[in-house]
Amino acid sequence: MSDFDYAKISLASRPMMAVMIAQFMSAFGDNVLLFAILALLKQQFWPDWSQPILQIVFVATYILLAPFVGQIADSFSKGRGMMLSNNLKFFGALIIFYGANPFLGYCLVGVGAAAYSPAKYGILNELTRDELLVKANGLMEASTIAAILLGSVTGGALADINVLNALVVCIVAYGMALAANTLIPRLLAARPACLWRLGRCQRSFFMPARFFGRMGRVASH
Repeated sequence: MSDFDYAKISLASRPMMAVMIAQFMSAFGDNVLLFAILALLKQQFWPDWSQPILQIVFVATYILLAPFVGQIADSFSKGRGMMLSNNLKFFGALIIFYGANPFLGYCLVGVGAAAYSPAKYGILNELTRDELLVKANGLMEASTIAAILLGSVTGGALADINVLNALVVCIVAYGMALAANTLIPRLLAARPACLWRLGRCQRSFFMPARFFGRMGRVASH
């Protein structure tokens, strides 16, 4: 661990740029992969219902993992969490390239994406000053939108030409995200003691829902 005061890091620092590049390449890879798999399903004569099911599989991982990924992200160094998540994405894309079931590979990518989200936003507060946090979030959102647009165009164009080439571009994008992750400082975990306390994760996730449910019932009377 470094004794550097991370609260003094500016938006143009190497750690912040590494986070933004990692986010851009990771989101770019996600969108290229979606178009590549959709083309792959059509190429392999999967039934028409398989395409919406594929996207449901991806979204379902977010829903199922939502009670846990935030607290698990706090249990690790955020940079390490981002790297582990991108490793899952990289492996998921790689096994699809080598002929594994696309639903299995995309499910792994979904797990990586679900775990990646709280880590990428949580690290901003640890890498920059409070007064720059809004700008840092703006940069994160801008890089995400740019990656979605560019990834969608690139993925759609490449998938029409050659599905395997689209998968290669996706794998390279995840590889570049992993390389950027290595430049992110290994910060202390925010709450290292809470790892795998699944009961506490569930309680903290559902507590606001119960609270607002009670408030709604009180207001209706």
